[in-house]
Amino acid sequence: MPTDCFSTYMSPLGQITMASDGQSLTGLWFDGQKHFGSTLTPQSVLVADLPLFADVRRWLDLYFSGRDPGFMPPVRFRSSDFRMLVWRLLLTIPYAATTTYGALARTVAREMGVERMSAQAVAGAVARNPISLIVPCHRVIASDGSLAGYAGGLQRKEQLLALEQTFGDAQSACEN
Repeated sequence: MPTDCFSTYMSPLGQITMASDGQSLTGLWFDGQKHFGSTLTPQSVLVADLPLFADVRRWLDLYFSGRDPGFMPPVRFRSSDFRMLVWRLLLTIPYAATTTYGALARTVAREMGVERMSAQAVAGAVARNPISLIVPCHRVIASDGSLAGYAGGLQRKEQLLALEQTFGDAQSACEN
């Protein structure tokens, strides 16, 4: 088994590339999105039948059929402690819920034991999430309820939120 491998999935919103270290999912991107392939290496090889990829395809099939997949394939983050904290917090946003960059920044500040955290710094980490959809960065919106940046494109973000029937419902999943 190669150390780094990838495969593809054709979604209703375009082709998706997924990457793995052989044990966990390390990347999932809409082809051509910003930061595409950030965890792929030049030695990454195409592997279609990795059991993990079968699980990810099943997750994506359920998701794109409009259902909460109800399970999480194993993921592995490779980045700074700050980014990994933000990405772990993204995992706490429930299916069909949204939060704001500001609410997420306040949660990050609490977790880090600091008084304040820049929403822009958090937004930068959200934008570099290498495991789109499964780590739901599309569920983070601006504090005024508008859609803000999404590496996969704002039109896709709107379609994903509509699929989850949350567009315009800015309930905060991160603030308690």
